[in-house]
Amino acid sequence: MRFATTALHGGRKVDSDTLSCGVPIYRTTSYLFKDTEHAANLFALKELGNIYTRIGNPTQEVLEKRIAMLEGGAASLALASGTSAIFYSIINICEAGNEVVAANNLYGGTYSQFDSILPQLGIKVKLVDPKNPENFRRAINDKTRALYCETIGNPGLTMTDIEAVAKIAQEHALPLIVDATFTPPCLLRPIDYGANVVIHSLTKWIGGHGTVLGGIVTDAGNFDWTDPKFTLFNEPDASYHGLRYAHDLGEMNPIAFALRMRLVPLRNLGACISPDNCWSFLQGLETLSLRMERHSANGLAVANFLTTHKKVEWVNYPGLTENENNSTAKHYLKNGFGGMVAFGVKGGLNAGKRFIESLHLISHLANVGDAKSLAIHPASTTHSQLSEEQLKASSISASMVRLSIGIEHIDDILEDLTQALDKS
Repeated sequence: MRFATTALHGGRKVDSDTLSCGVPIYRTTSYLFKDTEHAANLFALKELGNIYTRIGNPTQEVLEKRIAMLEGGAASLALASGTSAIFYSIINICEAGNEVVAANNLYGGTYSQFDSILPQLGIKVKLVDPKNPENFRRAINDKTRALYCETIGNPGLTMTDIEAVAKIAQEHALPLIVDATFTPPCLLRPIDYGANVVIHSLTKWIGGHGTVLGGIVTDAGNFDWTDPKFTLFNEPDASYHGLRYAHDLGEMNPIAFALRMRLVPLRNLGACISPDNCWSFLQGLETLSLRMERHSANGLAVANFLTTHKKVEWVNYPGLTENENNSTAKHYLKNGFGGMVAFGVKGGLNAGKRFIESLHLISHLANVGDAKSLAIHPASTTHSQLSEEQLKASSISASMVRLSIGIEHIDDILEDLTQALDKS
């Protein structure tokens, strides 16, 4: 099936009792066992099935299978948020003493997690400028266990050359983890370019309506975890019958990453997604490709408008031919450049504040990927915890305004931008 069809039908199994056309919401904490042998087999991984909704749920299963199909991956795991998806992806590989090499143009919450929280657990993250992929290579040492980047950095909108970084990861037998939130799979599938793990904040374009929180991790099934340096996959897990995840899963060995994340971080730390949220994300998936067409068309129109406005200092949008990322963007984004636009208002910080406060249609809030257009001033909000030096390294200026362009009529969006700029 092609993308738009898979987004509607992928991973669905019709309920044999009700023959429901829609995917049911299974609001249950737990599931009956057929007998004691069935229960024992489930806990021992001799067969797969439902045990407790913290670990998995039938509604969640449809979402996970559908996303895995859309991403071209082998298995997915849905979680409570995009942030928990990032955290679990790292601790599923790393332990104290290990290191990660990551791009420095990250979402503020990810930056804080990497810069402050992971070091408290003994995991060091080296942040490098992704504009030159060789920076990743130079930061790798014998303690490195993963490379990490975003497809398009948030909020600077710098695009990473995934193929180049993936090649470096492969040369060093390291997994490449890619946060692809800004480029849903109808725009870009990082696995096609060598990524091993793909993360999305489902809250954003996949959900699409700013109503529910969730995250998802997709295991490409294309990485060899039997390398002895990945001790969490090669040494017996005392908490799970001495299981060695890279060796003892039989035909499920290719999805060792996804299965270990479900059985260890999720099962024991509990950042589980609710069945209701999974159902909402399934509704969002059904129209994802249609919405991204409008997001991308509106985003390009807004970027072109801003480049000609006398009160705008600069505009950053990957789809602009004069943008430094345009050649990379054209290589990876065949179906549109998305709806994120960053720009600077002439007059600096105070002018930016006046612009934000003058908007009527466009909402001022901390989110992206909504069907409605949104705006925020990153330096004073989403990335306010960064130092001046860190802001500069992440390409975030005091004048930057981040726009998440929605699917309203383009004339209404442009009229709101015009009147707000006039007042700035």
